[in-house]
Amino acid sequence: MISPNPITGTLLHALGGVSASTCYVPFQKTNRWSWNTYWLVQATFAWLIFPIVIGLLTVPDLFGVFSKAEASVITQTVLLGGVYGFGGMCFGYAIKHIGYSLTYTISIGISAILGTIVPLLLHGTMVEHFSKPGGGIILSGMCLSVVGISLCGWAGYRKENDLKRRTNDDNSGVQFNMQKGLLLTLVAGILSAVFGISLEIGAPIAAIAAEHGAGHFEGNANLLLSTGGAFITNFIWFTVVGIRQNTLKELTAVKTVGKGTLAQNFTMSILSGALWYGQFFFYGMAHVRMGPFKFASWVIHMSMLIFFSYLVGLVMKEWKNVSRKTYVTLVIALLVLVASFVIMTIGSSIGAETVSGH
Repeated sequence: MISPNPITGTLLHALGGVSASTCYVPFQKTNRWSWNTYWLVQATFAWLIFPIVIGLLTVPDLFGVFSKAEASVITQTVLLGGVYGFGGMCFGYAIKHIGYSLTYTISIGISAILGTIVPLLLHGTMVEHFSKPGGGIILSGMCLSVVGISLCGWAGYRKENDLKRRTNDDNSGVQFNMQKGLLLTLVAGILSAVFGISLEIGAPIAAIAAEHGAGHFEGNANLLLSTGGAFITNFIWFTVVGIRQNTLKELTAVKTVGKGTLAQNFTMSILSGALWYGQFFFYGMAHVRMGPFKFASWVIHMSMLIFFSYLVGLVMKEWKNVSRKTYVTLVIALLVLVASFVIMTIGSSIGAETVSGH
């Protein structure tokens, strides 16, 4: 039995947030590769190679764990992961149209809400969870998180208008395709929540892994199935696209791409895959430490993604040409998110202490 430690769990969620919010940054360092080629390589490592390798290293008798799991649970977990795979594709394309900050806010905000509430509705345990000691505090923190996410969205909207005005005035700034980007982001957000549901459906597999001695790494068992489904979807899609657009040859095009550039492209794509996988590697380690309020892990994790994605946006100077009011809105939004993290951690700690009998 793993002792609850919500403070450590929240810190691990933060590490996952850092990993997730930076996973697309290495793409900026790829050259002479289409988006299709980059995505195919990073998806192969993020959703197949790293999950298999880490799963084998951290879960004793991994395939024995799968053999003990119900076939229906494995099938549902993989299928839901496959559905999420479409969301991952939409997410990546949306970033190209409306930038990191706005994409993360809308899609992850939707995911945070749906990915937390839907599993509770499926199990019929919403009232039960929020009625526990500390449950009201958790609910308050979740509501405050939604406020922070909304403020981030408002800051992103203001940023878009600021940059459009600058573009119209002096032909500088970023060109947005808000209509296409917003549609992709909404789809990405809804389907991203499906990944959280996939992990929840696969929870019995994690329990079997714990019985096999996986300890804090028990979540790597069901994570492999969820990401496996996402990989299948992306592999089929981008292989077909690569054939139709004749971009698959970029994987071995030493003459046209250059040997050094090809090596750099593979390195950056693999790094992207490692960072993407890292977010849920840390999620699994954090989730088992959240005590009786494990269900809050998803909203905490998604809020962390948004928080750090905005910091990444600042570092990448996405906000350098915005107005002072927009910048202040962003700062307030980030402070509200920080407050929500603290409140949800306090609520989880109270619940953990109650369970421990302290």
